[in-house]
Amino acid sequence: MTHPTRNETTVRELIRQELPDLVRDDGKIRNLVIDVGRERFADRDRTEGRIEQILDELRRDREWNDRKWEEQHAADKREREEQRVADRQEWKANSRKWEEQWAQDKQEREEQRAEDRREWEAHIQDNKRLSETVARLERTFGAIGARWGLDTERSFRETLSGILEKSFGVAVVNVNEFDEEGTVFGHPEQVELDVVIYSCTLILIEIKSSFSKADIYIFERKVRFYERRHGRKAQRRIAISPMIDPRAREAGKQLGMELYADSADVPTQ
Repeated sequence: MTHPTRNETTVRELIRQELPDLVRDDGKIRNLVIDVGRERFADRDRTEGRIEQILDELRRDREWNDRKWEEQHAADKREREEQRVADRQEWKANSRKWEEQWAQDKQEREEQRAEDRREWEAHIQDNKRLSETVARLERTFGAIGARWGLDTERSFRETLSGILEKSFGVAVVNVNEFDEEGTVFGHPEQVELDVVIYSCTLILIEIKSSFSKADIYIFERKVRFYERRHGRKAQRRIAISPMIDPRAREAGKQLGMELYADSADVPTQ
C-alpha cells in the first residue's frame, strides 16, 4: 500500500473541511457526491422501497401466523366440543346403566326382603305352634303326674306321641322288645324305648319321673340294644325328667346324651 504524500494529505484534509459546505451549497458537487456514493449506498427511494418490502413480508408472515393460530384455535375448539359431546354421551350411557343396575338391585332387595319376611312369618308360626304344643305338654304332664302317679311315664309318652304326630308329621313308635341275652338289665327282660323319626333323624327318648346315675347307664344300654337289633345309629339320645340327680346329669353328658328337666326345653332340631 502506497502512503500519501504530504501535499495529498493536505488536499484531503482540506476536502474534509470544505466538502460539507460545498455539498450543501453547490448542487453539482452534491449530485457528484451522490453519484459516487450510489455505487456503494442505496439511495433513499431504494432504501424506503426495501424497507416497505421487508415490512410487507413481515405483515404477510404475521397474517399467515394469525390465520394458522385461528385455524388451530378453531380446530382445538372443535376437538374440545367433540370431546364434551362424547363425554356427555358416555355419562348419559353410564347413568342409564347405573339406573338400571340400581333398579335391578332394588328389585332384588325387595324380593329378598319379601322372602325373608315370609320365612320369618313361617318361623313365627312354627314357634307359635311349638309353644302351643309345649304348653299342652306341660298341662298334660302336670295333670298326669297329679292323677296317675306311677303311670305318668306311659301316659306322657302317649300324649307326646299324639301331639308330635299331629303337629309335626313325625313318626313316634313305642318299642317294647325282649332282650334274650340280658345285655340291658343283666338278665333277659323286656326293653321299652320311645323312638322318634324326624326328617330321617333317629331319636331315642327315655321319659322317667326321676333319673339316677344307674338309670342313665340303663338308658345307654337300651340304646345300644336297639342299635344292634335294628342296625341303625341314633343321632340323638334324649332323657327327660323333672328330677335328675347331679351325678346322673354328669354321667349323661359324658355319654353324649341330652338331658332336660322339661319337655319344653327339648329343641326340635
